[in-house]
Amino acid sequence: MEENMEKGGNLEEIISLLEKFTNAHGISGFEDEVRKLLEKELEPYVDSMREDTMGNLIAVKEGKGPSVMLAAHMDEIGLMVRYIDENGFLRFVGIGGWFDQTLLNQRVMVHGKKGTIPGVIGSKPPHVMKDEDRKKPVKLEDMFIDIGAKDREDAGNLGIEIGTTASIDQEFVSLANGKVTSKAFDDRAGIVILLEVMKRLHERKIEANVYAVGTVQEEVGLKGAKTCAFCICPDVALALDTTIPGDHPGISKTDSSLELGKGPVITVADASGRGLIAHPRILKWLRETADENEIPYQLGVGSGGTTDATSIHLTKEGIPTGTVSIATRYIHSPVEVLDTADIEACISLIVKAIENVQKYF
Repeated sequence: MEENMEKGGNLEEIISLLEKFTNAHGISGFEDEVRKLLEKELEPYVDSMREDTMGNLIAVKEGKGPSVMLAAHMDEIGLMVRYIDENGFLRFVGIGGWFDQTLLNQRVMVHGKKGTIPGVIGSKPPHVMKDEDRKKPVKLEDMFIDIGAKDREDAGNLGIEIGTTASIDQEFVSLANGKVTSKAFDDRAGIVILLEVMKRLHERKIEANVYAVGTVQEEVGLKGAKTCAFCICPDVALALDTTIPGDHPGISKTDSSLELGKGPVITVADASGRGLIAHPRILKWLRETADENEIPYQLGVGSGGTTDATSIHLTKEGIPTGTVSIATRYIHSPVEVLDTADIEACISLIVKAIENVQKYF
């Protein structure tokens, strides 16, 4: 009975957690809201928990076997005010990697010192566009946020100043066939996996000493993972993140062979090897565990981005590190899409892998 429950999991609970964490706001360097949520959810299932100097949340389930670090980043990409013009419009920079056009005409939440207020990223209506305007993409540096302020002084009175952050105002929605959409699945999906793994390990007798880490500032340089890995110095580490599938229009299978609904993605290499080339024992451990437990998975080789694993595996004299990801459509946009079945399969894989880690490390 226990085995069947584990394979089926509790999708309603997973969906509820995804909604809670993706609706939260926390751009790089300002992860407080997400960290507080994670701390509250994790507390019953770990032996200790602390926040380090950088803001990483480090939770520990104590054991006498190999030490395993599970890292999922708490931050999402966002915006920061760089200038307030005389009419009260906010100019901004991107924090993290945006495709500029995804921002145009989006609603945002501006996190001022007097509280969060709504705003919109405005644009010229098509009625007054010249032909050259229609052909030319709008650059982020030319965009602005309208919060309804009368002027610069009014914006200041509303609590907005240089350095104020903003995040996308987009809430979680369920789609058909187990798929869901929201902002910030990169990497709140990883955070939910981290949390669910620790819940399921709580009542189990495992040999491993498990560090569950919510990292900060991944989107702007893998910063939090670098410092906390140096402190923890685990025997083995896994980054939990999202990755790009090739199963929708505009991208081909030659760009990515991955698909939603086909299981978690075990990374062989990312960023054409400039990021992570997974340790051979990591691949053996994860693949054999998946095969033995009939858990579907995909292998990933990417030429683009990387994850916290890159910082972790280069710490001190080196740490055997891998990445397990969820194939997620339209990442780094306000409308990311994933399949909840992949989340459940990933949780099952990580739990089983931690149960047998002492056989490999």
